[in-house]
Amino acid sequence: QVQLVESGGGSVQTGGSLRLSCKASGSVFVINVMGWYRQASGKQRELVAVATNEGITAYADSVKGRFTITRDGAQNMIDLQMNSLKPEDTAVYYCHGQYFGRAGEVWGQGTLVTVSS
Repeated sequence: QVQLVESGGGSVQTGGSLRLSCKASGSVFVINVMGWYRQASGKQRELVAVATNEGITAYADSVKGRFTITRDGAQNMIDLQMNSLKPEDTAVYYCHGQYFGRAGEVWGQGTLVTVSS
């Protein structure tokens, strides 16, 4: 079993920066892809950024050039550096882990990011 714990959410003004962290514990060897999703009020959850076990990264178009995902395999952590934040980035951000072979997945509890204009 794998547990994901996020930290680093908060409130900033437009143009500000925040860094989110997610640490995996338990049977972390089963995780292939780790990433961040977000869900704004009244909207569906959407992918923000992912990082594979091999270090390949991918981003939603809406955050390209502003957000950076990094993965530390030794520490079983992923971070999301968010710069040039916009009010539309306001959402609950969830850490996600996809198991090898799509055998399962795990979600963190979520952390709220609020960007005010």
